[in-house]
Amino acid sequence: MIFTGSIKVPAPRAAVFEKLNDPQFFASCVSGVENLEELSPTHYKAELATRIAYIRFRFEISVEIIEQVAPERVVAKAEGKPIGAVGRLSSVSSVTLSDVDGGTEATYEIDLSLAGKLGSIGQPVLKSKAREMEREFSANLIAAFAQEEATV
Repeated sequence: MIFTGSIKVPAPRAAVFEKLNDPQFFASCVSGVENLEELSPTHYKAELATRIAYIRFRFEISVEIIEQVAPERVVAKAEGKPIGAVGRLSSVSSVTLSDVDGGTEATYEIDLSLAGKLGSIGQPVLKSKAREMEREFSANLIAAFAQEEATV
């Protein structure tokens, strides 16, 4: 499944790039991320707790930053497995930042695949969950920058 979209962030491009490359900040924008650990400057692991349809999942996720072009582009690869269930989650996510009037536009593409029990849930349910997570991430990202600007 491929998801694309864009988020207008009320901050300069360099600031958005810096924050998106801060694993603690990024994780704070994703609902359900816990126990984030930096293994190296480009490798991280964490747990992600979420509910898909009527099933609760907890994933062990590893993330590798595979491309960084400051302050324009970041590409990350994630691999995960649900704890206590059979399956696998894989994704490659990219974000390209561009200056727009009054801020930054973050254009993203996420190529996501699920196997095992996860893959059997069904495309419409999975797409609905992914869109919900996109909306939450966007709202959290915009709110974080708005709050930061209000304290300046």
